[in-house]
Amino acid sequence: MLKDEVKQIIDNLPDDCSLEDIQYTLYVRKKIQQGLDDIDKGDVISHEEIEKRMSKWLNQ
Repeated sequence: MLKDEVKQIIDNLPDDCSLEDIQYTLYVRKKIQQGLDDIDKGDVISHEEIEKRMSKWLNQ
């Protein structure tokens, strides 16, 4: 199944894409899947908590 997904991703890229383009596309796909898996597991941080954490850096 994963192999078929990778084939489809590559098939959707332009014919003149580089190896780096393929690697980057697969990397982004992996990161998106990891995020979706985290959401499914409930492993997320609320918007309010992010604002609280970021305020340390944003209000300097």
